[in-house]
Amino acid sequence: MDKLYLVYKLICKSLYIFSFLILLSCSSKNEEQEGYIPVFVDLKIPQLFKDKIIAPVIPENNPLTEEGIALGKKLFFDKILSKDNTVSCATCHDPKKSFTDNLQFSEGINNNVGTRNAMPLFNLAWNFDERFAWDGKEFSLEEQAFEPVTNHLEMNSDWKEVVLKLQKDTEYPTLFKQAFGDIPIDSNLVVKAIAQFERTLISGNSKFDKFLRGEIQLTLEEQNGFNVFMDEARGDCFHCHGSENNPLWTDNQFHNNGLDINFTDLGLGAVTGDPNDNGKFRSPSLRNLEFTAPYMHDGRFKTLEEVINHYSEGLKFSTTIDPLMKKIDKGGVQLTAKDKKDLKTFLLSLSDFDFINNSNFQK
Repeated sequence: MDKLYLVYKLICKSLYIFSFLILLSCSSKNEEQEGYIPVFVDLKIPQLFKDKIIAPVIPENNPLTEEGIALGKKLFFDKILSKDNTVSCATCHDPKKSFTDNLQFSEGINNNVGTRNAMPLFNLAWNFDERFAWDGKEFSLEEQAFEPVTNHLEMNSDWKEVVLKLQKDTEYPTLFKQAFGDIPIDSNLVVKAIAQFERTLISGNSKFDKFLRGEIQLTLEEQNGFNVFMDEARGDCFHCHGSENNPLWTDNQFHNNGLDINFTDLGLGAVTGDPNDNGKFRSPSLRNLEFTAPYMHDGRFKTLEEVINHYSEGLKFSTTIDPLMKKIDKGGVQLTAKDKKDLKTFLLSLSDFDFINNSNFQK
């Protein structure tokens, strides 16, 4: 009798497991049909990046998926995020301008003008410092995407209002479900999707990249410009902006580069509260400078010539100026006219036309 009971239990248990597996299979198929199972993807990383820098930073709670990236791209270009439906992320971050707007100060709704120059967007997945914006006030790409929506000078909206518009839209509920499953649309999902798209914005195919890969040669002017860039006695640019061993062309750190004697914008100092950080701003990447004028956090320099002249003879001393700024007593490194011209030529060799023309990044 006991043996029969044990056999009976074993049969029942087997039938239960079999039934559970069938239900699980049906459930998975239903979820897949409804778009509940996103397709995980890896970034397409240039070989130079793989060879010279460590893996990108992808948060565990926001992995890259085909559906999430597609949703983020749509949101990035959609003016629905702004109060009056006139401004999108792409308004200030135009792909054709290396995701800047070529204005000294970006403009929001009702022609409101901001106080900072729009930073270009590329290679953001390699920001190992995890501080974003000119002053480092945001600690992730996701956090960075929150603020413009409610900033009165930018989109001047309200997250509750934005979520309501997305919920009522004919497409977004399905797209969010495909990307994140059966979770109510909220601001966290919006910024996660945008951050996913932004992490795919990779620039790594400039003329200088091709030179490093052994595909082409530099001109004599470009080579001399690179030598100026690397020479501590002349340009000494590499301390803040990297070298051929750092394809990001930035250290992603914050420096006072001698723009002012007194500060109307404290930069990092306003974020940390430390007076030693006053006047410090993020070192932007030197990639794609051809497309991102004007320059500096406040867009004060209209041309690369003005930028080079600043480091050559325009430095202004202040108590927090970075010790990396050389020959401060002389106003800068005192480049010759030829070195200035060649340095600009080298900097332009960091232009990535494939990046700005990449259809995956266009609307």
